[in-house]
Amino acid sequence: MEETTDRVFLLSPANVAGKRAKMLLNPMASFELAWRLRTGDGVPLGEAFAFMSGLYFRGKLAYARAFAHAPEGCAGVLVITSNRGLISADALVTPAELQAYSDVPINASDERYSRPLIRDALAVAAACGIDCSIVLLGSVASGKYVDHLLPIFGKRLHFPKEFVGRGDMSRGGLLLRSVIENRLLTHIPVAGAVRRGSRQPKLTPLDPKTPR
Repeated sequence: MEETTDRVFLLSPANVAGKRAKMLLNPMASFELAWRLRTGDGVPLGEAFAFMSGLYFRGKLAYARAFAHAPEGCAGVLVITSNRGLISADALVTPAELQAYSDVPINASDERYSRPLIRDALAVAAACGIDCSIVLLGSVASGKYVDHLLPIFGKRLHFPKEFVGRGDMSRGGLLLRSVIENRLLTHIPVAGAVRRGSRQPKLTPLDPKTPR
């Protein structure tokens, strides 16, 4: 693994309108995570999104937790939300807050999404310093994240080069393998990078005996 440097991760969100999100938010659901969400102060945002999204977000969260090295005063793992900007993956969220995410689309032109994102990205940029890399684990092929983040972070905004040409499930598998192998992917600046590419070959299945 490369020498440790300051590194903060920004994770694209889970689909809060999908089937698994509806399962979690069902007031009649009896499984443990849904029960904790309803009966306490909420559950960590990262845990809720990992359930909603499955492999992709679970891979992003595990990878970010393994390789984040945030400067003092900065959270190492932040999640992009549709209406509240950047939220720590460890922040507790309630059913009402999760439900509210589905009311606002992730659309670069929608100010309900863009204004909180820009506000929080500016705060992160000021707090983390010029030597901290900001690694986006999410789509760079469209402008829904990059259009607002790139002008703020500039050359500090990176993404894994290995993401190009891979779908969500393949990215999730790749990230989990990197955690198992304690291997950092190749983080490159978004500015000037080739963000689209030909489809990559499928990942070879993990050995069932490999520790996870």
